[in-house]
Parts: sequence; structure tokens; C-alpha cells
Amino acid sequence: MRVHEEVREWIAKAEEDFAGAVHLNRRKRHPLPNLICFHAQQCAEKYLKAYLISRKISPPRIHDLIVLLDLGVSCDASFEPLREPCLQLDPYSVLFRYPGQDALPEEVPAVLSAARKVRLFMRRRLLPK
Repeated sequence: MRVHEEVREWIAKAEEDFAGAVHLNRRKRHPLPNLICFHAQQCAEKYLKAYLISRKISPPRIHDLIVLLDLGVSCDASFEPLREPCLQLDPYSVLFRYPGQDALPEEVPAVLSAARKVRLFMRRRLLPK
């Protein structure tokens, strides 16, 4: 199976977000949990959009992981186990980007774990063996 160029571009962007989150998490002084959690959410969002594009579905221009996941589930019911990690990641798209709320350093491990689950699942479906 050959991965379509646009899908590859989305995967590359998702991987960049994941690498950024992991890299930022390695900072011990002056942690940046808002950025880590944002990039973790972005990784999942871009992977879900890559999948939709691979199925010839134009993804909506939204950040809502649950809406994107529901579109994925409508194509493939095996996506349902991603619901819990997507629910965990979903608030970090916009909510924590503006004053009023902050991600806490203790939230980071669970958020990164959720992103890893989505990433692994999506890579298995999108990348040729």
C-alpha cells in the first residue's frame, strides 16, 4: 500500500508535534506543561485527520478530537478504543492556550501516554509495513 502524499504530510506534522511534546517534557527546569499537552493533543488531531484523508473524507477544520474520532469510527469500528485517550487529550487544544486555565505538571505523564496510544494505533493503520 502506498501512502498518499497528503496523508504523509499530515503524519509528518503529527510526528513533529509528538517529538516536540516529548522534547519539552525532558526539560526539568521551567517545565512547560501547557505546551506539552497542546502538542500531544495536536499529534492526535493530525493523525485522525490523516486517517480521514486516507479514506477520502475531507476532515472538518476543527480541533474537537471526539468529532474526528466519531468520523473515524463511522469508517472503522475498531477506532472505538481511542475514545478514552481522545477524551483525555481533547481539552488541551484550545482551553489551555489562553489565560484562565493551565495544565499542571502532574497531568503531563497521562497526557503523553494518551498521545502515545493514539499515535501507535494510527501508525499501524496508516503506514505500510
